[in-house]
Amino acid sequence: MKFLKRRTFLAALAGGSCWLALPGAALAAAVSLEDARAALEKSSMLVLDIREPGEHASGVAKGAVLMPMAQISKRLGELPAPGTKPFLVICNTQNRSSRIVEQLQAMGYSNASYVKGGMSQWSARGWPLVKSSNCYPKDSC
Repeated sequence: MKFLKRRTFLAALAGGSCWLALPGAALAAAVSLEDARAALEKSSMLVLDIREPGEHASGVAKGAVLMPMAQISKRLGELPAPGTKPFLVICNTQNRSSRIVEQLQAMGYSNASYVKGGMSQWSARGWPLVKSSNCYPKDSC
């Protein structure tokens, strides 16, 4: 066990990171809900809502692009190219978005981050939601 802890710590130091994780685990970058809201309000960054169409029915953050998780692999061309413009991924709680960001980062998308707390926290804070209107395909929401 000591060897694993030391290996994880040394790997974190070598990467210049303060993340602690299990050996071999991807380290997804996270941003706060406040930062995601500011990015949407300023239209400064793509925010990708990966919830499924049924979840979109409860409302979405204005300006978010709706791309259900099951469609991401078919729609990679719609994302900023790997290593270019940063973008955010949000789901309901951050469980799916953090996993998707780990997978995207493994594919070279170092510009992808997930939103801590997700849309459940967005709603809990009483932040504005709009009716979904930009689903793909159009009849899926």
